[in-house]
Amino acid sequence: MYQSAATGDQELKPLWHVGTSRMLFAGCLGRNTLHSHSTSVLLAGLYDDFELRVGKERWVTCRMAVVRAGIPYEFDAGGRPLAVIYGEPNVVSAEGFATLMRDVEELPGASISRHGEVAALRAIYEDPDSATWVAPAIADLVDFSNARARRQIDPRIARAVDALAGRDSLVRDGDDLPSVSTAAVDAGISTSRFQHVFKAEVGVPYRRYLCWLRMRAAVRDVVGGSNLTTAAHAAGYCDQAHFAHEFRRIFGAPASRSLANVRR
Repeated sequence: MYQSAATGDQELKPLWHVGTSRMLFAGCLGRNTLHSHSTSVLLAGLYDDFELRVGKERWVTCRMAVVRAGIPYEFDAGGRPLAVIYGEPNVVSAEGFATLMRDVEELPGASISRHGEVAALRAIYEDPDSATWVAPAIADLVDFSNARARRQIDPRIARAVDALAGRDSLVRDGDDLPSVSTAAVDAGISTSRFQHVFKAEVGVPYRRYLCWLRMRAAVRDVVGGSNLTTAAHAAGYCDQAHFAHEFRRIFGAPASRSLANVRR
């Protein structure tokens, strides 16, 4: 059972890591309402089970869960620590994430378990200085999981995602990311065909995936020390209100809950 982990007399702050093709959140969360992501996600209760509902299915209790890209879900962690890994489709699949769980139960668009590999994620959360070593730790965990259940996506889409992963600077510099027509030309197929294949392989439309990259860039800037207003403008949001609306849509909770007082 969870007892508040702290260092000295201070509670552990929320931890975000935004790396190339991998992102992690670890911290205490309550109820996050219905939302969906542009990547597959792995959720892990670091000390206790949590409640999860996928779409309009029944609420279930689990310790770990994998939710596929584009699938709406909500959860209630009861104020206890939860870790969430967001893995881009060019580095990990939902099937890869699921190898970290045991005795898996399948739901529409998701997999859940009462057992799984949480020790590494708990160690990241409990070390107040883990921001200095979380990048290789998450890379190792993701690579290990994906190697056990590798799913090859269409190479044309993989190249498109790889190209986007290396262009975060375009978001922060205020430039536009490649349009769907530009991406289609680079892939050597028609725009309509590219859109169809991209959604089939990634789980969400191309334009929605670009919105996700914009949010990643904003979160990275906040973690790096920018305030919400500065980070929102740098990532191309009209204002902080626009960013707040998009954050709630993507994560199911207000930005203030997880982006305030983060570890650096």
